[in-house]
Amino acid sequence: MSSPFLSEFDIIFAGGGSTACVVAGRLAACDSSLRILILEGGQHTLNKAAHVQPYQYFTHLAPTSTTMTFYVGNPSPHLNGRAPIVHCARCVGGGSSVNFMNYTRPPASDFDDWGVDGWESKSLIPLIKKLETYEVQAGRPTHGYGGPIKVSSGGCKMSISEDFIRVGMKYHKRPFSDDSDDLETCNTYGPWFKYIDGTTGTRSDVAHHYVYNQAHNPNLQIWVGKRVKRVIFEDKRAIGVEFTNDPVSCPDADKSSSIVRASKLVVISGGALGSPAILERSGIGAEAVLKQCGIEQRVHLPGVGENYRDHNGTSVPYFAGDEFVTMDRLWRGEESVVQEHLARWKSNRKSLIAQNGNDAKIKWRPDDEELKAMGSTFQPRWKEFFQDRPEKAVAILSIFAGYLGSSDLPPRNYVTAEIIALYPVSVGSVHVKLGENGEEDIDFTTGYLDDPSDIVPLDFGYKKLREIYRRMPSYRGEVAVCHPRFPEGSAAVCGEATGPVDLDAPDIIYTAEDDKAIEKFNRDNMQTSWHSFGTCAMKSRADQGVVDARLNVYGVTNLKVADLSIVPNNVGTNTYSTALLIGEKAAMIIAEDLGIEYRPSKSFETAQARL
Repeated sequence: MSSPFLSEFDIIFAGGGSTACVVAGRLAACDSSLRILILEGGQHTLNKAAHVQPYQYFTHLAPTSTTMTFYVGNPSPHLNGRAPIVHCARCVGGGSSVNFMNYTRPPASDFDDWGVDGWESKSLIPLIKKLETYEVQAGRPTHGYGGPIKVSSGGCKMSISEDFIRVGMKYHKRPFSDDSDDLETCNTYGPWFKYIDGTTGTRSDVAHHYVYNQAHNPNLQIWVGKRVKRVIFEDKRAIGVEFTNDPVSCPDADKSSSIVRASKLVVISGGALGSPAILERSGIGAEAVLKQCGIEQRVHLPGVGENYRDHNGTSVPYFAGDEFVTMDRLWRGEESVVQEHLARWKSNRKSLIAQNGNDAKIKWRPDDEELKAMGSTFQPRWKEFFQDRPEKAVAILSIFAGYLGSSDLPPRNYVTAEIIALYPVSVGSVHVKLGENGEEDIDFTTGYLDDPSDIVPLDFGYKKLREIYRRMPSYRGEVAVCHPRFPEGSAAVCGEATGPVDLDAPDIIYTAEDDKAIEKFNRDNMQTSWHSFGTCAMKSRADQGVVDARLNVYGVTNLKVADLSIVPNNVGTNTYSTALLIGEKAAMIIAEDLGIEYRPSKSFETAQARL
């Protein structure tokens, strides 16, 4: 080894995202003498307003953001030649520090579908409960009441979301449930709770609740601005990692490499797009990929970077009445409004500062009439996967009280209707490659909408959400430039309106040409839901698996992967809940492997410690 070891730790985490912080925090709390290092490419999030004030989540998607990495996928004919962009967190706490804070949990059967010993729902539900404090209702059997992550309704309720529930139930003929995240309930309208602390009005993330609150422990260290290049091995044993200064977080720092040693374990936790790259740069992957990059193969593991999955999402804005409360003035940064809400938030931790604008949802399944209207393309998928599984939702339908987009629109009130398809068939891949300049690049195929059935829920969801919103009191028409361009003279043509239609008004009749316009719009505009997973799948090696049930990378020792990349099959949820769960399970596994007494009841203090 030409470069000397900079220092030595027991465990090194290559990446400081949601799962890594959970694992590191749990292990440090169990054994404070354990020397743990987290290497994170992004910067700290400790007490920074952009991360702890919930309403600011939208700022992280700005094109100039340094808290997100923007991965550009290969152009796809199924996206009409478009190259999709997928954003991944680049900061301590990962997605938990920048996400929309939507509290969603999958049906328990999703975990059983994985078919992995020790990861069945009966084994995972105790961990699902352990990680949370459910502040919404007491005594719910599948929820937890003593965990570090808080779940609440946020700073205040918004009438637009209450109208969505009321109108949806009457028009859409679905019942109400006050808990559609009990691991089985589906197809009901109800509130959408949030990862927001109901007492402090702050984001409930892993950075502050698993690691920053242990700043008194010098053996738990976080080095920010460090990009992990590869794992260092002696034969087949992982003994450390090589890293450099991250070019985005530390643009003026030198680019030389350093090596840090791990005496017990290296845990790769770079996320669904980062972890496969670290493995491939370390010589673990498919021969063709490594050979093209001039990397000597250490382990033939062709599943690395395969099985990429995400949830398809589309959103469209509508005009809302001036008299309704939305997030728009806050998100536009109108100073007087921001200061007014900040003052209230600092006083009682309420107000729109502790909001994300999204208070209601339905985990939707089509009824017989809707299924017929969706057409023949979706029927095989329905019969094969959904028909006999009433707990599986096809999509989440919801609205945001505010404009959730990047186009410049006039300073008015808006509502954004959003659909997230939860179980798309299509899969993609992500690998390292050499760019034209000879430097490392990414070969990223998202797979979005490759399967013909995947576009159908988006097309139908557009129509259904439009019908619901045009019956809501706040409706003032469609923002036409952000909707499908229907043929002139069509009944579906978009535009402003003076108010809603009657609840029993007839639905818009769409022609075959209109349907083509909707499909073109969705292929032109469908985007990530920021739920990337699956690229280091926990499967058998023969089935393109990368890690086993104890998260060990096949073919080497002392190397694990712990993040959303290990998820082998789909999960019908916003994936933060799954990242938390993987972290709790990984902490148990690693403690057992290292012979550490694992104390599941260990609590975390909430002191606002500073590094």
